[in-house]
Amino acid sequence: MGTLITSLIVPARLHEKIRVESIQASMVVKQLLVDGNFEAISGRDWHVLLNDQAAHIPLPLNPRAEVLIREAGASMEGTVSGTAVFLGHGINGGDQDVPGHLLALAERLFEARLAA
Repeated sequence: MGTLITSLIVPARLHEKIRVESIQASMVVKQLLVDGNFEAISGRDWHVLLNDQAAHIPLPLNPRAEVLIREAGASMEGTVSGTAVFLGHGINGGDQDVPGHLLALAERLFEARLAA
């Protein structure tokens, strides 16, 4: 079993709760969370994984993830679809725990209590 990292998972479906979850940073686990292969959008000290075929499948729009990405300062065009998995930047391109400031921003934006 590999090392666990803390992630912020933002489901596309609004009736599903945003949650903090410890996950293994393996490719298989990430693919399961986003329902397929993934691409990343990067912020200053974080990145978000999204299904790279979301426009073609199609997956439902994810307005909460889109708002969080923009409010956290990342520049992006277009919309976000499917489940979004937020992680922190680790050493040598790896993953680490999602930064606390991103969790705090999500709590403020979505009026949700997120325990890390």
